[in-house]
Amino acid sequence: MKIIIPTETKSQDAPVCPSFGRAPIYAIYDTEGEAYEFLENIAADSSSGAGIKAAQIVADSGADALITYRCGENAANILETAKVKIYKAQQGTIAEHVAMYIDEELPLLTESHPGFHNGGRRGR
Repeated sequence: MKIIIPTETKSQDAPVCPSFGRAPIYAIYDTEGEAYEFLENIAADSSSGAGIKAAQIVADSGADALITYRCGENAANILETAKVKIYKAQQGTIAEHVAMYIDEELPLLTESHPGFHNGGRRGR
């Protein structure tokens, strides 16, 4: 199973980035191999549609779960179609979130926002 988490640096000790679509990097943890890899978010600097593009990147990565603080409606729809479950991030590092996920301590993210249109960079 693959878990993907937005972050700002290539470190499992980094915090979760407050922005899903404009996070510069995604940490991907493979529970079977117990290993991290890091993927650059090529959508981060998009003039618009960063969340939608980021959701497609997550879907294409083969992730089973996304841990994030918030997600726009359009991105959430793409992730739902790709069968990626979205979990609500808490305070803590990437590694702590992976442990919370494995221990089934993270709630599902049940609300999405309408999105930040016109290239908005809220949350960063």
